Amino acid sequence: MSPHVVVIGAGIAGLTAAYSLLADATAPGGRSSRNVTVLEATARVGGRIQSGEFAGHTVDCGADAFLARVPDAVDLCRELGLAHLLTSPVSSSAGVWTRGGLHRLPGGLVLGVPTDLEALAASGIISPDGVARAALDLDRTEWIDGPPGPDPDGVDDQSVGWLIRSRLGDEVFERLVAPLLAGVNAGDADKLSLAAGAGQLASAARIHPSLIVSLRRQLETARAAGADPAAPVFNGLSGGTQLLTDTLHTRILELGGEVRLSAPVTGLHHSDGQWLMETPSGAVAADAVVLALPAAPAAGLLAEHAPQGAADLARLEYASVAMITVAVQRHALGCDLDGSGFLVALTDRLPALTACSWASSKWAHLADPDVAILRVSAGRHGDTAALELDDHALAAAIHHDLGTTMGLDEPFVACRITRWNDALPQFRAGHLGRVRALHDELMAGSAGLTVAGAAHEGLGIPACIRQGRKAALDLAEQGF
Repeated sequence: MSPHVVVIGAGIAGLTAAYSLLADATAPGGRSSRNVTVLEATARVGGRIQSGEFAGHTVDCGADAFLARVPDAVDLCRELGLAHLLTSPVSSSAGVWTRGGLHRLPGGLVLGVPTDLEALAASGIISPDGVARAALDLDRTEWIDGPPGPDPDGVDDQSVGWLIRSRLGDEVFERLVAPLLAGVNAGDADKLSLAAGAGQLASAARIHPSLIVSLRRQLETARAAGADPAAPVFNGLSGGTQLLTDTLHTRILELGGEVRLSAPVTGLHHSDGQWLMETPSGAVAADAVVLALPAAPAAGLLAEHAPQGAADLARLEYASVAMITVAVQRHALGCDLDGSGFLVALTDRLPALTACSWASSKWAHLADPDVAILRVSAGRHGDTAALELDDHALAAAIHHDLGTTMGLDEPFVACRITRWNDALPQFRAGHLGRVRALHDELMAGSAGLTVAGAAHEGLGIPACIRQGRKAALDLAEQGF
């Protein structure tokens, strides 16, 4: 008899796990020999991935891009027949709001860390004293407090802030590294795990006492291996990223899987070799389970099966954010939209706006000669003042900040506010070690239970896809 696997959660990780379980047990053109059911608490699939019509275009309400230089998302798009919709930003240049103006980010940045100090000085982002402080790193021949430990998953993990402030000074951290990373997780880079949130910097920091020297070596090695420095860093889908989750949903159904919406799981038990899930419409039995939920609901379901891992998950904090999508007349702006957008330095915080993506300049499929579409972020971990405003007041606050930064002097043509509560997990030092301990605890317990999703090994689309694939493989290797 075919094993029955239940996937709890229909975000990108859960959908990928379900699709992989079905596809890997399917003959060409047929239905899967596995029985897979997806249980989703809400009325739609996709989780934080959502697109919608706005100002005559399909514009993403959440993530609008994914890393192109890691294969997971791009490969899945190709596998699902979406390759013709893959697109890359028209412009890769971005800026930062600091020192009273918009400044273009200099070339040679690696996660915000400068490797070209002449370009850094010319950018005007960092003061001459700040550039001089960063340059001291080039002469460093001894470690500061030693390198990050050889096991970055464990107790030797440090924060990004610790590394950057000690190596390059406060200005580089506050005006470059912190705003860039906050654009990913809306968090506090002074507390962000180096291993989980900036793995490239973690590995570089173990090569040489000088972080700049280490990163230059990494770039040289990549070039020698044939890496194209002009290759796009990000890809998107010209019809919106929701096409990816919608297509996964369709393929799951075509392969014989089932997706139940508005089906929250309130309990998870193991008895007589089977997993039993409590739902409002009754119990669901399965041979194996993939738990692809945010930390809090996952912790509740895991408490009786992996108590230590569940306790660690329960302590994982999240940031809430809002995405304010606006359309404005181009002639009402006091700056040229000659890039992909801008970040806001920690030293120059605005009342509401934390980042602004110039969507109609970033993506060719959103281009319009008269109207510009901007995707503005508000809210960060520990600062919810803007999110406490009602929609009218929040829109007014964003309009004010766009006037300050971009010279906007006319009302919005259109405005859409999407609120994402508890959306972005905040990885503290040692996070990956706790994730590994949870996996070990699950492997030592009852067979057929695994986890995936942004709360574990990364919150980007490729990371969640990779975890969904891995969860499916884990269960297959256990015989399910």
